[in-house]
Amino acid sequence: MNRRILYPILIILVTVILYYAEDYVDRSTEADPSHTTDTINFEEFDTSFLPSSTTEIVIDHPAFAFSYNEKHEQAEWVAYELKLEHLSKNEFDRPYFIQDRSVESGSADFRNYKNSGYDRGHLCPAGDRRYNYNAYHQTFLTSNISPQDHDFNGGIWNRLEQKVRDWAKKYEGVFVVTGGILRDDLPTIGSEGVSVPADFYKIVVDRTDGNYKAIAFLIPNEPSSQSYFDFVVTIDEIEEKTGIDFFRNLDASLQNKLESRIDLQAWGRK
Repeated sequence: MNRRILYPILIILVTVILYYAEDYVDRSTEADPSHTTDTINFEEFDTSFLPSSTTEIVIDHPAFAFSYNEKHEQAEWVAYELKLEHLSKNEFDRPYFIQDRSVESGSADFRNYKNSGYDRGHLCPAGDRRYNYNAYHQTFLTSNISPQDHDFNGGIWNRLEQKVRDWAKKYEGVFVVTGGILRDDLPTIGSEGVSVPADFYKIVVDRTDGNYKAIAFLIPNEPSSQSYFDFVVTIDEIEEKTGIDFFRNLDASLQNKLESRIDLQAWGRK
């Protein structure tokens, strides 16, 4: 074919391809729950309750905020307010796990978990975000998952998640921070080397009539028939293991009270 004819045809073809490719990217971006300019909506608990970040990679989604640790390919903490009106039983189609495009380095691909023997364990539970279709789907971003033993995930960890919902109902809202204990000697899964935490923590804060209380759990990532109350620790202990300062923006005396004490009775455990 004559080059004078071939080159214009190629230019037209490339232009058409780029046009439709751009259209496809735009549409897939709109469908991506990580592609949003919105930030998490705090009401009773404001952003001063967010912990420090050891990586300085803190990202807000409407459903939750998190600090991403690229070295371990997961969040070191996920934080969110669980309000009374969030306790919905809406049934949404369970989506696929997808990478979080808001993480500049790229959150771990879900395929790292395939045939690993570990669940893709939610940090912010999907069950806590049934009040809204987009919020529910955001919990399936891979920035919100961590490798969890199957019986741990479906057992003691699930029971604790249900208890947190009970507290959110009883106290008309709580604030939750959760994550795995990330350290250098952890085993990994997948081609990207996703760390498998040996323990997971969950911290719950209530503020009723201006009075604060907090409870923290540190539970091994393994099957257990024990009560989650058997794994209550101080927030100070979790800070020591993680290097994270959880409530650094609160008044010093209140921070010390919340982080250094264990008061099971205040949470209905006698």
